[in-house]
Amino acid sequence: QVQLVESGGGLVQAGGSLRLSCAASGRTFSSYTMGWFRRAPGKEREFVARINWSGRDTYYADSVKGRFTISRDNAKNTMYLQMNSLKPEDTAVYYCKAVLSGTSIMIPGGSWGQGTQVTVSS
Repeated sequence: QVQLVESGGGLVQAGGSLRLSCAASGRTFSSYTMGWFRRAPGKEREFVARINWSGRDTYYADSVKGRFTISRDNAKNTMYLQMNSLKPEDTAVYYCKAVLSGTSIMIPGGSWGQGTQVTVSS
């Protein structure tokens, strides 16, 4: 199991930027595919982005494509989500998730962080 801790959330005006971080500990970070999910008030948790173990392969939800960038630094055991051109509809609790490399990030299991709140004001 890997332990995950998110940070970097906060309050920002529409059009602004935030960078989220997800720090991992416990097992070899580069053994994991990593992803970001979010849950908006009154909605189901939804996929945002994922990145493979090396960082060379990424995938985004259509709603964030072109505005968000997922990255990772295996030497620092940390994953990032750079969020630009934020919109009020991006308001949510953002969670990071880890699954073993070669496994779909969408599986029910895996390791989750506790979440970090992002609020975008209009």
